[in-house]
Amino acid sequence: MATITAADVNKLRTITGAGMMDCKKALVESDGDFDLAIENLRKKGQKVAANRSDRESTEGAAIAVVNADKTSGVVITLNCETDFVGKNEGFVKLATDLANQALNYDTKEAFLASDFNGITVADKLIEQTGVIGEKIEIASFQKLSGAFVGSYIHAGNKIATLVALSASVAGGDEAARNVAMQAAAMNPIALNEAGVDASIIEKEIEIAKDQLRQEGKPEAMLDNIAKGKIQRFYKDNTLVNQDYIKDGSMSVAAYVKSVDGGLTVTGFSRVALG
Repeated sequence: MATITAADVNKLRTITGAGMMDCKKALVESDGDFDLAIENLRKKGQKVAANRSDRESTEGAAIAVVNADKTSGVVITLNCETDFVGKNEGFVKLATDLANQALNYDTKEAFLASDFNGITVADKLIEQTGVIGEKIEIASFQKLSGAFVGSYIHAGNKIATLVALSASVAGGDEAARNVAMQAAAMNPIALNEAGVDASIIEKEIEIAKDQLRQEGKPEAMLDNIAKGKIQRFYKDNTLVNQDYIKDGSMSVAAYVKSVDGGLTVTGFSRVALG
């Protein structure tokens, strides 16, 4: 009889996503023959992970959590293949548990390598692929720190956002949540003008000039008119300059200042499924 090592069991587990004891039993039954062990697992419906590695996992749960002193937060998406699984209470709980663990790590790589109830997060995802029968992965991982961080999760866990404010003030909880809701709904490309990549602005200027030429505007006027269009682009696409969704008479920056005169938005993170 072949000697079954822990490394053998772990290898089969990584390949198939089946549980450790199931893998050990399959190897014992096959006398160490990996192909036969995999065949036996397949007969039990457990050969999932290897077959699912190229599947699209665009459903799932987007989760945002903030630490106890509200100075740091993380947003992640735990992705799966179907909306049915993504809405499952146990799946959402797993996503939330993983997000709370992710608070302790600065990179996705460190998070995936961290211990989660005796196995790494990466191995937990493989295990759940085997258990659930769908490809499971952490598709998005973003950290945000600031003087005060708030969060928002859109209904159905499709979008999750974090917002950092410049200070902890009275009414800061509600303000941060409202601005995080804004980021979820309006999907800004940057916090402010400085955050917009120069290549995007160059492209927008060229588009604006082409439109103006088609309208018959003189070439000498194009630069000044295009600059005005860029200001509109900033207003529509940068968080602090957008019209506040709960009161279109003011910008997001103005809304935050209405909460506290010295308050500003210093950062945001947004993740979404799909």
